[in-house]
Amino acid sequence: MDAEDRALDAGGLRNDAARAFVRQWAAHTQPAAVEVVSAADDARLVAEALAAGEFAPVTGGRYYARSYVKDTARSEERTFVATSNPADRGVYNNWLPADEVKPVVERLMAGASRGKTMYVIPYLMAPPGTPLDAWAAGVELTDSRVVVLHMIRMARVGAEHLDRLADPSHFVRGVHVTGDLERLGQGTPDDKRYFVTVADERLILHFGSSYGGNALLGKIAHGLRQASYDGQASGRFLAEQFMLIGIRDKETGRTRHICGGFPSASGKTNLAMMMPPPALAGRYEVHYLGDDIAWLYLNDDGRVYAFNPENGVFGVAKDTNERSNANAMAAIGAGTGTLFTNVAYNAVMQEVWWEGRTPQPPEDVAGWRDWRGELISDRPAGRQRSGAAGDEWSHPNSRFTTALANVPNLSPEADNPLGVPIDAVIFGGRVRDREPLIRALTSLAEGVYDGLTLGAEATFAAEGKDGLLRYDPMSMRPFMSYPEGRYVQRWLNLIGRAKRPPVFAHVNWFQRDAGGRYLWPGYGENLRPLLWLLDFADGRVEGRQTPVGVLPRKEELRLDGLSIDAANLDHLLSVDLVRWSLEVESREEHLSQFAGLPEPIWQAHRRLAQALMGGLGGRTTRSSGT
Repeated sequence: MDAEDRALDAGGLRNDAARAFVRQWAAHTQPAAVEVVSAADDARLVAEALAAGEFAPVTGGRYYARSYVKDTARSEERTFVATSNPADRGVYNNWLPADEVKPVVERLMAGASRGKTMYVIPYLMAPPGTPLDAWAAGVELTDSRVVVLHMIRMARVGAEHLDRLADPSHFVRGVHVTGDLERLGQGTPDDKRYFVTVADERLILHFGSSYGGNALLGKIAHGLRQASYDGQASGRFLAEQFMLIGIRDKETGRTRHICGGFPSASGKTNLAMMMPPPALAGRYEVHYLGDDIAWLYLNDDGRVYAFNPENGVFGVAKDTNERSNANAMAAIGAGTGTLFTNVAYNAVMQEVWWEGRTPQPPEDVAGWRDWRGELISDRPAGRQRSGAAGDEWSHPNSRFTTALANVPNLSPEADNPLGVPIDAVIFGGRVRDREPLIRALTSLAEGVYDGLTLGAEATFAAEGKDGLLRYDPMSMRPFMSYPEGRYVQRWLNLIGRAKRPPVFAHVNWFQRDAGGRYLWPGYGENLRPLLWLLDFADGRVEGRQTPVGVLPRKEELRLDGLSIDAANLDHLLSVDLVRWSLEVESREEHLSQFAGLPEPIWQAHRRLAQALMGGLGGRTTRSSGT
């Protein structure tokens, strides 16, 4: 018996297909050792990471790591979906022929793990026993101990998950090789990084990073790209970048569930972890099920169900504080084993800080190092605490990683293998002056059309089209794995078969006045429009029909305990018909790039355009009322 077989035996990896996969790639990448890991190895691996200088201690049994300065975020331009079928090319999936890109990545990986340990991570991206078990299991091979420790928090890790597969060979095979990060030519024409999902082979090959989404293969590469492809290939499910929550009415004992997609910086995590405002807290609870990924399927009872395949939270640290997200702060508090990445760190105090954690950075800068590892005290005095661009202490994409069990408002249904029945699907972007607070959509086609035209408002400096949207269909733009036309048809097919389909709606917490001040207080107050939506779905309120959907009447919203200017509320519940007419013109161009877009989506688009024309009618530019 050779050393690899002994290591696989010691780790309890009995699955023959998985053992063959390990042997194949160990021979190719040539690590010095092979080690199978499980969640039970966490404390030992943390101790090893501390001893090796890969981690630094943070008070309360938490840990800090700093990534290479050119390896701090997902790299969409170096992320590809590869298959053997050119018909899989979409607008957003960066499709490449598998037989062309696989040899390139394999050459880069050859011998690239010499002197390192190959960690074998058997994992499950789902609560055990779900109806989608066949697509949830995977094995990641990585040469990074830090990646292992993140995966232990983000997935269910252990060889036992491979022992009960109906088909022992049916698991996602993932290979992550860090590479020589200082010699990869990041951002140059000679960029050697490749993050490839070979979707029709269920094979993930990532080379040239040790950062989050590029290296935690169970998360985005499996949980979104591969799962999305598997869902359409099997016809069984949808894999979406969605948050998932429950809202429990303590008076009736009934819990309703909402999932939804939000582009970056549009409040998805804060919404998933929100606490009801004081005036509503006596009656309602918000239960967290997930803030990033949901798999949706049609259950035997004819309803759409969803679950979060992840087992942890990989959150953006920036602007996370007690006011914006008290539950997140508790989830990363002392005793949680949280991993912090690319925040500011003080080795003497064993403490971390990031922009937005407190209104100002610590006054005493002694011992503090920024995300690059440079001492704040070595900066000129005027740049130490300026808050100006370029003077940040933490990276804008700095992160925390914590286990799901640490979230205080975690749903009691979090481990339910069936997931939860979905009552509503919402979409929401950051739009300053067009989108009302909430608008319900009364047909499946309108709801899917709204998701397909989802976006966040661009700025002139960033996009050259001030006030228009950077479209992010269903919040899946970076994660699409097959053509958009087929993707939309999958939505229409799956939801269309439901006996009790969810209601769709669009929300917007970010309208501003002429002075740039937000009109809606946001955070926990966002529960109020969601309660209206659930009332609307149950027929307890009617709202008022507008060209863009059904909006609440003021008296239908639960406003007790909320101090808001009456004029602001009127504005939030009105429709700017002129701005919407401009938006529809932009949507026409956006939709035209998608081949094979189902006709019901075009019909929904035309109905909106016609309704807006009728609403304008030369009479008014804004539709409002109570």
